[in-house]
Amino acid sequence: MKNKVVETIKKYNLIQNGDKLVLGVSGGPDSIVMLDILNEINKDEKINLNFNIIVVHVNHMIREDAKDDEIFVKDFCKKNNIEFFSKSIDVKKLAHTNKIGLEEAGRIARYDFFEEVLQQTNSNKIAIAHNKNDKAETIIMNLMRGSGISGLKGIEEKRGKYIRPLIECQRDEIENYCKQRNINPRIDSTNFSNEYTRNKIRNIVIPYIKKEFNPNIIDILDRLSTLVKEEDEYIENQVKQTYKHLLLEESKNNIILDLKKFNQQEKVIKSRIVLYTITRLFNTSKGIEKIHVEDIIKLCGNNIGNKYLTPNKKIKILVKDHKIHFIKLIPN
Repeated sequence: MKNKVVETIKKYNLIQNGDKLVLGVSGGPDSIVMLDILNEINKDEKINLNFNIIVVHVNHMIREDAKDDEIFVKDFCKKNNIEFFSKSIDVKKLAHTNKIGLEEAGRIARYDFFEEVLQQTNSNKIAIAHNKNDKAETIIMNLMRGSGISGLKGIEEKRGKYIRPLIECQRDEIENYCKQRNINPRIDSTNFSNEYTRNKIRNIVIPYIKKEFNPNIIDILDRLSTLVKEEDEYIENQVKQTYKHLLLEESKNNIILDLKKFNQQEKVIKSRIVLYTITRLFNTSKGIEKIHVEDIIKLCGNNIGNKYLTPNKKIKILVKDHKIHFIKLIPN
C-alpha cells in the first residue's frame, strides 16, 4: 500500500521536495494510516522525497471518548517526533448557532483549524485522508442531490492546497495495513449511526449494490469519475476561451460581457460562463443554484435593456446597453 501511495503522489504531483504538510488526523483508520505512510515515505531514502509533516487534530466534543482520540494521535506524534496541534470545538453549538447540519459544522470547524495551523506554521499544503470509498460515496450523494457533471467527479486528488494521498486506496486496504503494522486506530462510533446521509450510503446503499448488482461498484464509480473529470476539464478549457472572447471589462467588483456574443453560445456554455464569471468575482459560485443560472440566461435572452436580477445579497446581474454586468454588491 505504501507503494500505491507513492505512485499516487507521483501521478498527481501531490508532494514535492521541501513541502510543509499539515495533516488532518482524527485517529481513525484512514487518517492514522495516511500519517504512518507519509512518515515512512519521508524516512525512506530510496524514494528521495523530503518534506515536513505537521499533524492537526480537532476534538468535535460530540462523543464522551473523543478526548481519547486526541491522546492517541498526540502519543503517535510524540513517538515519531512529529509536531502536533489540537483544538476542541463545540460542533453541536456551532451547528445550532449557524443553523446548519452537524456534518457541515464539523467540516467547517476542521478546515478552519487546518487553515489556521497552515498560516501559523508557514506550511503550503493540507493533506486529507479521503479514500476511494469516500469518493464513491460522494458521487452517489451528489447524484441524489441532482448535481451537474462536476458533482460526478466526486472527491478530487488535488484541489488548490489540498491533497489526498489515499484517494486511490480502498477502505479494506487501509484496514489490512493497520493489521500488518499493528496499528489500533480509534473507531468513531458515530460512523455506525445511520442518522447521517453519508453513513446511510456507506452502511446501507453501497453494501446493497455490491450484493445485488455489482461487487465492483467502488472501482466502477472511480472510473466514471475519471471520465467525467477528463470531459469536464475539456469543457472548462472551452469556457475559459469563450470567456476571453466575451469579456469587455473586468475589475474587482464588476465584470462586463458582450450580450450578443453571450446569446450566440450553446446553453451548456452559457451556464458555465455564468458560474465561471461569478467565481472570478467571489472565488466561488456557492449559493448560485441551477434556477438562478437559468433565470440569468433567460434575462439575457430577452435582450431588454435595464433589467436585472439579484440571485443573492452579494451579486447583481444587469443587462444594459447590449452588455451583461456582473456587479459585486458592496455592503453599506
